[in-house]
Amino acid sequence: MSSEGTLRLPGGGGGAAPPSAPVAPQALPPKRAAQDPFSLGWEPRHNPWAVAVVVTLAAFMEILDTTIVNVALPHIAGSLSSSNDEATWALTSYLVANGIVLTISGWLGSLLGRKRYFLICLAMFTVCSFLCGIATSLPQLILFRLLQGFFGGGLQPNQQSIILDYFPPARRSAAFGLTAIATIVGPVLGPTLGGLITDSTSWRWIFFVNVPVGIGAVILVYILVQDPPWVKREPRPIDGIGLGLIALGLGCLEVMMDRGEDADWFNSSFIVIMAMLSVTGLVGSAVWLSVAKKPIISLAIFRDKNFTGGCIMIGCVGAILYASSVIIPQFAQQVLGYTATWAGMILSPGGIIIIMLIPLVGRLMTVMQTRYIVAIGFFLLGVAFIFSSKLVLDITYLRLVMIRSSQTIGLAFLFVPISTITYSTLPRELNGDATALFSMFRNVAGSIGIAASTAMIQQRSQLHQTYLSQWANPFWEPFKQLVARYQASLEAIGHPAAQAYQLALGHVYQDFLQQVAVMAYSDVFKGCAVVAFALVPLCFMLSPIKGGRGGGGGGH
Repeated sequence: MSSEGTLRLPGGGGGAAPPSAPVAPQALPPKRAAQDPFSLGWEPRHNPWAVAVVVTLAAFMEILDTTIVNVALPHIAGSLSSSNDEATWALTSYLVANGIVLTISGWLGSLLGRKRYFLICLAMFTVCSFLCGIATSLPQLILFRLLQGFFGGGLQPNQQSIILDYFPPARRSAAFGLTAIATIVGPVLGPTLGGLITDSTSWRWIFFVNVPVGIGAVILVYILVQDPPWVKREPRPIDGIGLGLIALGLGCLEVMMDRGEDADWFNSSFIVIMAMLSVTGLVGSAVWLSVAKKPIISLAIFRDKNFTGGCIMIGCVGAILYASSVIIPQFAQQVLGYTATWAGMILSPGGIIIIMLIPLVGRLMTVMQTRYIVAIGFFLLGVAFIFSSKLVLDITYLRLVMIRSSQTIGLAFLFVPISTITYSTLPRELNGDATALFSMFRNVAGSIGIAASTAMIQQRSQLHQTYLSQWANPFWEPFKQLVARYQASLEAIGHPAAQAYQLALGHVYQDFLQQVAVMAYSDVFKGCAVVAFALVPLCFMLSPIKGGRGGGGGGH
């Protein structure tokens, strides 16, 4: 099957244009002809929406796997005779490999060919999913998860590159809406689906479910996807130094973020070493890629202010999305006593709201400048987090659903507009590196967001506990009254006075810890609000384009 489409003359027949009959440049305005590859007559053989659905399904499967394993870790530890801490490496290994490959996927795509590389990643991700399901020991599972993350890392950026190839700028906002649903709903659905599968069958099925989906996706991608004429294999030399520094920096950063909480952060020599190696790798790679003649990634792409601003914004969105997807269920389970399934159900209505709002945001982008929509999204997100910070111990399930739903309203106004404006002024030749870096910013920032939010909960809990403990003494009348009420209740059911007093102190201490936790979670939401509001002014530095028209969109 040919990997190229049909070149048609504007207004011509269905045959391929011969070399002696190039497209007349005067047929279109010079700037538009230079910017929009679709104006040159290339038409994909298959419906672009069919292609978008298939490649997004593949990316969704990979996004889901970043969170679906979390709830199954205790089951994995018990089944493979390991501790919970050791089982966590099954998650860490995936994130490390995934973060490294995300960055260099553009180079790998140009080396192997975009469609070929996408098929290799998809097929091997499916194979590794099966291997994870049949693993008989923890080292085997960690190895297979490492390989799964390595091949899965190429799916998201290549999916976005394919969408950029198949949709002209005027239609990209709608196509990115499909991507947004997968990207935002995946982390939300993962813990819920993982809990249901693990509780009803076995943890192994969270990997086996990928197999039939992956096989179907491989077949459909092979049939439907084609590389456009401007996407050609380039035998680019291997930049070993750049690759090594990127792997060192991102790999150590992911390990530090994922293991930091369990290792007590910088009180651990292991985390300190990981931090030093990460800084060395990231700074070294930035310097090397700036001076190398043929770098593995071209940093010149950051000269485009829309791309640079979009990467910063999508990084913050990724951090907020992943952090809120973790701390809301965590609050429900650890403080309120919800089961894993019910904690996951708090997030589900928000996913439905995302699906409903994204098409409306796409319509809005045709009549309003994209940067204004992004600013509105960050403002709404900030307001939602202020609302989310009003936590109390007797909060209801409906109130928690409202908190999460209010956050997703702001997120719906962000992902599609940011994705659209990020690529709006980039040359199409840089689409591969652009989508790789864009996906890397979102995923790595997501890991940082989760780690930062959990660390902040612990730090703020200690701070509030220190402050409130001064009132927990017998000389403070409200404290004495609370102990007395608990003691009277315990004596009423038959406990001796001395024992009832000690039990009453225990109940008061538990109430004290719960109040401290509520205040700590509220502080995290306030911190997210500050980040969201701080990004509003940055939006006005982006180009004043509309999603329905836009700039080159990867075409010039």
